[in-house]
Amino acid sequence: MKRIGLLLLWVLAASAGWAQTYNELIDRAMDCIAKDSLAQAEMLYKRALKEDPSGARNALLFSNLGTVQQRMGKTDEAIESYSMALNIIPYSTTILLNRAALYLEKNWTDKAYRDYCSVIDLLPKSVEARLYRAYIYMMRRQYNEARIDYNTVLTEDASHKMARIGLAYLNQKEGRFREALEELNRLVEEFPADVSLLKARAHLEWEMGSTEAALMDWQEVARRDEEDVEACLQLGEIYLVQKKKPEALRAFRRAIELGVPQAELKEQLKACK
Repeated sequence: MKRIGLLLLWVLAASAGWAQTYNELIDRAMDCIAKDSLAQAEMLYKRALKEDPSGARNALLFSNLGTVQQRMGKTDEAIESYSMALNIIPYSTTILLNRAALYLEKNWTDKAYRDYCSVIDLLPKSVEARLYRAYIYMMRRQYNEARIDYNTVLTEDASHKMARIGLAYLNQKEGRFREALEELNRLVEEFPADVSLLKARAHLEWEMGSTEAALMDWQEVARRDEEDVEACLQLGEIYLVQKKKPEALRAFRRAIELGVPQAELKEQLKACK
C-alpha cells in the first residue's frame, strides 16, 4: 500500500510539473510576443505543443503560432498552423478569416473562396468575408454574385466605404459608367484626402472618353505628390492624345527620374518627337 501511495504521489507530482511546464511555456511565449521576439515565441509555442499534443488549449496555441508565423513572413507555415487549429475547432470564423487572407496572399483563390463561404455560412453578415468574396467573384467575372455581396454589406451600412468603392468598380466593369461615376463623385467629396479615389475616377473618366476630366484629376494627384509615378505616366499618355508633345515628354522624363526604366517608355518617348 505504501508503494502504491508513493507511486500515486510521484504521478501527481509529475503531472503537476508537466502542467506547470506547459503553462510556463505559453506564458513565456506571450511575453515574447509583447516584446516582439517572434522567433522565440514561435519556438516556445512549438515546445508547448510537444508537451501535450492533445491539450485542450492547443487550438488556441496553433492559432497563435500561425499569427506569429504570419508576422514573420512564414506564410506556408502559418497556413499549416491555422489548418491544425481548424482541425480542432473547425467553426472558428476568426481562424478561417486568417487562413483565407493567407490563401489570397498566395493567389490560392479557390481555397480562400471556400474559407470565406464557410465564414458566411456561420456569420452571414460578416463584412470582411463578404468584401473579399466579392473581390474573388470580380476576378472570376461573376458580377451578379459580387453585387449580392456588396449590397449585403451596404444593406447593413449604407456608408461603408470599401463596399461603395467595390460597387462603383463593378458598375464600371459592367459598362454602367454613369452609376460608377456618380458614386465615385460622392466618395471623392466625402473623402477628399484619399488620392486613390481620384485615381479611380480618373481611370473611369479616361475609359468614358472624358479626357479633360481625367487630366484634371491626374494633375491634382501629381500636385499632391510630385513623386507619384502613375500620375506621371497617365499625364504623359493624355498629353500625347492631346498632341501636347512637350508636356508629354516632361511627364515621361519625370517618370524615368522616379525609377521607370527608359526602355519601357521607348515608344512613348519616340511619339513625343
